[in-house]
Amino acid sequence: MSDSYTFTMIKPCAVKSGFTGAILADIQKAGFGISAMKYVRMTVPQAESFYGIHRERPFFADLVRFMTSGPIVVAIVTRDNAVEEYRKLIGATNPENAAEGTIRKKYARNVQENAVHGSDSDENATVESSFFFSQCERF
Repeated sequence: MSDSYTFTMIKPCAVKSGFTGAILADIQKAGFGISAMKYVRMTVPQAESFYGIHRERPFFADLVRFMTSGPIVVAIVTRDNAVEEYRKLIGATNPENAAEGTIRKKYARNVQENAVHGSDSDENATVESSFFFSQCERF
């Protein structure tokens, strides 16, 4: 695995809408490799743990409900300067503010149903990747 990686997930709304293949193709066309990937459905306790930093926020219950509403695709993607480059590729959290051609501009419905998640720091990429993948699942 490259030294520079980030974590992503394709959210339930994008999976349900059939965008998984197109999103993965966009990721690879942007020069990212995929070093780990799987299709999962988070349980409520898993979602509460993963999003624990937001526990006190008013949107927490809705976020957990949304993220457990269907399957997701989780992946570790690699590239030089992976976190920053991936954040550029996915675009702003609010798809209305996302640049043309970004994943969120193309596939997101709104701020919550914004198609994908991407780690916001190298530290969070490590934490989030380890939440879903053991070392033997990374290539």
